[in-house]
Amino acid sequence: MPSTNTAHHCIHHTTGLCGWTHHQKPKDKYETAKCTDSSLSYSRHSQGTCSHHHGVRYWFK
Repeated sequence: MPSTNTAHHCIHHTTGLCGWTHHQKPKDKYETAKCTDSSLSYSRHSQGTCSHHHGVRYWFK
């Protein structure tokens, strides 16, 4: 079962910004990150998220 982003806050990450605090909204309740190239991520774990998409721009988890 995928994780959801319904908490509206972010856990601490070393890269990327918290989307909630930058007035960004995820496409749906399962999107956990938006990559720098605007692709979406549904990764449950932060490690390796958006690694083939130039890194994470916004987190939603």
